[in-house]
Amino acid sequence: MPAMASRGRGRRTINEINMVPFIDVMLVLLIIFMVTAPMLTPGVVDVPSVGKSKNMPKVVAQVIVNRDGTLQFKTPEATRSLNQREIGDAASRWQKGQGPESAVVISADKGVQYETVVKAMDALQKAGVQRVGLSVKQGG
Repeated sequence: MPAMASRGRGRRTINEINMVPFIDVMLVLLIIFMVTAPMLTPGVVDVPSVGKSKNMPKVVAQVIVNRDGTLQFKTPEATRSLNQREIGDAASRWQKGQGPESAVVISADKGVQYETVVKAMDALQKAGVQRVGLSVKQGG
């Protein structure tokens, strides 16, 4: 019987995890990232600078895009709240009455979604408005 008892005591299970392969893989990944990071070029967007226009329009109407997405059409005579479908027709009628020297400027709040401004610009283009600009602040 003593032979059976010694057999059970001689083998023990190992309860530890070997960390060496994990560390090796992490070091290889770290080296790969350190080598490739300087090679990556960040995407640079060349934004046009804002300057004064040579021939400023004599009469200007504004399409104001508010923070909540509502649209207003502001002429020297009055300001009206319009929806997306009506803004193009109103701007086209106004511009035809003013002549070729008139322009429509889109003024949008800083927090407005880009899609709302593009939809307003698209409505003006579909209505046949000739001179459309974007209102910006000069400087930084």
